[in-house]
Amino acid sequence: MSVPSVPPRVELAPGLSIPRVVTGLWQVADMERGGTPLDPDKASDAMAAYAAAGFDAFDMADHYGSAEVITGRLFDRIAAGDIKAGPHGRPRAFTKWCPTPGLMTPEIVRAGCGTSLARMKSDCIDLMQFHWWMFEHPAYIDALSEMAGMRAEGRFLHLGLTNFDTDHLRLLVSHGIPIATNQVSFSLLDRRAAGAMSAFCAQSGVSLLAYGTLGGGFLTDRWVGRPEPTGADIPDWSKSKYKRFIDQIGGWGPVQQVLAACAAIARKHGVSVANVATRWVLEQKAVAAVIVGARLGEREHRADNLRLFGFALDDEDHARLDAALALTRPVPGDCGDEYRKPPFLTASGDLSHHLDSFPKVYEAAPVPGRPDRLRVDSGSVWEPLAGYSRAMRIGDRILVSGTTATHGKGTVIAPGDPGAQATYILDKIAASITSLGGKLEDVVRTRVYLANADDWEPVSRAHGRCFGDIRPANTLLEVGRLVGDYLVEIEAEAIVA
Repeated sequence: MSVPSVPPRVELAPGLSIPRVVTGLWQVADMERGGTPLDPDKASDAMAAYAAAGFDAFDMADHYGSAEVITGRLFDRIAAGDIKAGPHGRPRAFTKWCPTPGLMTPEIVRAGCGTSLARMKSDCIDLMQFHWWMFEHPAYIDALSEMAGMRAEGRFLHLGLTNFDTDHLRLLVSHGIPIATNQVSFSLLDRRAAGAMSAFCAQSGVSLLAYGTLGGGFLTDRWVGRPEPTGADIPDWSKSKYKRFIDQIGGWGPVQQVLAACAAIARKHGVSVANVATRWVLEQKAVAAVIVGARLGEREHRADNLRLFGFALDDEDHARLDAALALTRPVPGDCGDEYRKPPFLTASGDLSHHLDSFPKVYEAAPVPGRPDRLRVDSGSVWEPLAGYSRAMRIGDRILVSGTTATHGKGTVIAPGDPGAQATYILDKIAASITSLGGKLEDVVRTRVYLANADDWEPVSRAHGRCFGDIRPANTLLEVGRLVGDYLVEIEAEAIVA
């Protein structure tokens, strides 16, 4: 096996060359759990050692402890000549903005992103990624539109997403937002990204950054043939999170079969189980790079990570892995669903209380003179003009008006893409129902109107992904025309349990 001296590189996006292993800094938050920040000089020394070895791309977020501050210290020391930049010049830094859902004015967006720019001592962030908690709240479109403007000004080299599902990634790309990447969970434990997500990324040119490839450390030699971990065996947030994935896909027994398959392949190639698990992800068609976490100043795995590029999985290896994976259950849903709906596969577990704490998208108001009725308005120019409400609640019934992909004061979302328009509409319907005290599960009827019957399939698939488990009564029609540049309009009725 011939192991390279530095990791191979990939052009993640125009002008952004990175190694195929990105160093993740999420464990900075775990290392600082006691309340004491890491020493920025010692931590930046550790980052410089990674960069010198060719691992010169680092991924962080606004909530990864002091990771952004440490990166800013690294950049300052490089500029001052205290430490060398590395064989490929200044290291590449990716971060994330993860705001609370709410109004996203230009001032709010620039202030939020500006915090990261200031901490990182940078005029331009290489990849600014965005996470959004609930798609019912459409302000993520406002945020990303403003961030696209900041990119045009040179504040970001590229824009990326974190934990967006395929439908909403498609919506943004169809709407013209320049998305370069989507960072998602992708491993032998969690193969959701191998389906529709990878297909769309291959079609659109969006690259995947894969995290969780080692399942919080469970996909390593240490756990081969070991009893199921409990208590003290799960000491950190990362292991707590991925133990939930293990339980979801069938438990410790099936995962031991996957580990045994990895161990056999590892012996064949003279590598580690971690190498096999990570190599499987690297060979997925839409994956540009994997993100492997580092505990700065405590331990590093650079030599072992280089061994990823001294072998490849052959047909026999894939067959062995496929046989073991067939004993597991797939993780339900699409990428990022663990943050937005059950089974909430995160370190914190059930996030329903957290999500419920966010303000409703629309404010319910009583109908004048009718105390038995509530209504919501979306702020559309058409509602007062035409004299209607976005939705009305009468007793336990909620009726949602015909809804189009109209954003804000009149922007048409994703013109030309009926499936993306349907996705936006269904989110808007869900927000209307939630604001009136119902849930999407309460919907008993939908009606779908198409400008062109040939668009039935992408619209129906979007409807199916939303209502596949609810199965309301449904009617789909082609109509003579829709008012405005819309391809689809949908109305709904719910009965609150």
